[in-house]
Amino acid sequence: MLKDITLGQYFPGNSVVHRLDPRTKLILTVVYIVALFSACNLLTYALMIGVLIFCIRCSKVGYRAVFRGMKPVLVVVLITGVLNLFYNHTGEVLAKIWVFSIYSGGVRMAVMMVLRIMLLISGTFLLTYTTSPMQLTDGIEQLLGPLKKLHLPIHELAMMMSIALRFIPTLIEETDKIMSAQKARGADFESGNLVAKAKALVPLLVPLFVSALRRADELATAMECRCYIGDYGRTRMNQLVYQRRDGFALVGGFVVLAAIFVLRRVGI
Repeated sequence: MLKDITLGQYFPGNSVVHRLDPRTKLILTVVYIVALFSACNLLTYALMIGVLIFCIRCSKVGYRAVFRGMKPVLVVVLITGVLNLFYNHTGEVLAKIWVFSIYSGGVRMAVMMVLRIMLLISGTFLLTYTTSPMQLTDGIEQLLGPLKKLHLPIHELAMMMSIALRFIPTLIEETDKIMSAQKARGADFESGNLVAKAKALVPLLVPLFVSALRRADELATAMECRCYIGDYGRTRMNQLVYQRRDGFALVGGFVVLAAIFVLRRVGI
């Protein structure tokens, strides 16, 4: 299960999506999320599914890598769908289970919510799959650059977000190694009730926290040895420059958003 968590991983490539400016990808991700939460009928969700398939094909990451990242959250998705199925009392009654009734509106809402969560996870994961942590840092910092006039630590916030994303795969790998080592020593993480499983995680969490703190200290030492002083007087080897493909991508994203608002009025 831990190996299926792909959040924060970067898949190097030379696709059109990889070559887009990180600022463009961040803006398009926000536009994608707004469009997804604005979708409310069959046509709008069909359009969002088509957009996601088109982006995956353009990124050349592969459907398997994208959908593998959703495995750890399938339980949450299913629970969300069931809650919407039983707690939405609009439309006609389709079935009755004990004291619970399933309405047509509940079925519609459950399907829409499951689709929305799956599309949201897949679309946002695609950002980290095709953008390196350094590019994300530079993109976030430049997009939020105007807030520096308010004396907000934009560079530090962008750096912290980038480091957090970068170390998610590392911590997952470290957790898997510690679990394997603890199982070899006789630890049992699966049997027993909920309390027993929680107690069994103590031998896992302690070395994991120690390892994370050690890595953080090593990273801080390495940054100090390289005379890192933050944003003050800092230069960049790779300057971000918008290309023609970025303009086309932004126009396409806003066209999709406009189409979603138009299709919202179509009651299907």
